[in-house]
Order: sequence, then C-alpha cells, then structure tokens
Amino acid sequence: MLSAPAAGESVDRSAGDADSPAPVVLVLGDSLSAAYGLRVDRGWVSLFEQRLRQQGYPHRVRNASVSGETTRGALDRLEPALKKHNPSIVIIELGANDGLRGQSLEEMTANLGEIVDLSRRHGATPLLLRMRLPPNYGPAYIEKFVAVYEAVGRDWNVPLSRFMLDGVSGNPQFTQDDGLHPNEIAQPRILDNVWPAIEPLLQETRTAQMKSP
Repeated sequence: MLSAPAAGESVDRSAGDADSPAPVVLVLGDSLSAAYGLRVDRGWVSLFEQRLRQQGYPHRVRNASVSGETTRGALDRLEPALKKHNPSIVIIELGANDGLRGQSLEEMTANLGEIVDLSRRHGATPLLLRMRLPPNYGPAYIEKFVAVYEAVGRDWNVPLSRFMLDGVSGNPQFTQDDGLHPNEIAQPRILDNVWPAIEPLLQETRTAQMKSP
C-alpha cells in the first residue's frame, strides 16, 4: 500500500534562505512525499522542514517528489535536480509505483542503484526508504519486492530506513478515502518512522560544514 499511479505535480519547497550556504536535503519521491491529496504544508516533508528548524539544524529542504513517479522517471530527473540544488543528502522514496504496476523488479533494482551512484558522484549521501506492497499482491511477489531494498542497501552500502508506513499501512484511521494514501494525521507518524535514519546524516553534514573553512 503505497503510492498511486496517477501523475501529479512536482513539489519544490525549501526551508530557510535560498542563498544560504546551508546544506541541502533533496527528497526524491512519489506521492507519499508529494503530499498527495493534502495541502503541501501538511505532508511529512514539510513537517521534516519544521523539525529541522525546531532542532537547530541548518539544512534546507528541496522536495523533488512527483505523484505517480517510478524509479525510471526519477532517475531521468535526478541529474538536473542535483546540479540545481547541490544537495548534501538525497532521500530516496521510490519503488511503490514500480511494484503496483508490476514493472520489472530487476529494472527497479538497477534504477535504484543508479540513483544511489549518481547522488554520490555529485557529492551527496543517499538514504533509501524501505517500501512494501499491499497483501493482495501475493506473498511471493511481495517478498521479492522487499528484497530489492535489502539488495540495494547491501550492494551499494547505502543506509536504509524502516518501512515509512509502519503503523499506517492498512489502518483506515490513517488512510485517505482511496484506501492507498496516508491522510493528514498519518504524516507525523511517517516522519517519526524515517527520522532515526535521517538524523545521523544530518549530524554528519552539519559537522562537516562546521569544519569547512
């Protein structure tokens, strides 16, 4: 249960002064990060911006998420986004639409690996958010889908978050009327799910900035 196949608008928002030398976090995702069905300022990425300010992190956030995005589409968009924003961290929230559309898991694995590699070649530290599929896709396919993230994490030595919809997926209390997308009250829980994997990278980039001349 993750993102919807309908296409949507890219969200490009930042916290803080755009001319600041503060490190940038680029969120490359699909509808789960584009606040599908919600006001953009109520999505988990906007809540992430707010938490950065509250906890004194200097980072700015750029949200390059598009509803309906696949790993292939995101890979095609990534290099211009990296050149434009020069991020220190790239949060990769992708794969749900590949799985929901029954696309090749081998191609999805390769695309995620290329996204990780391209991010690193531009000097950014990547973080991959784990995804899952609804139970109606069958245990065999779901197991292979979950294994994609483990394989990319292992083969590319990239940090992984927990499943971002833990405690949300399958719970009507946290789901929009379409039965797929998390609603507004689910967004803080999503942030809490991914924050433990993000925070060490924030600390590393903040320390590196303080040491730079």
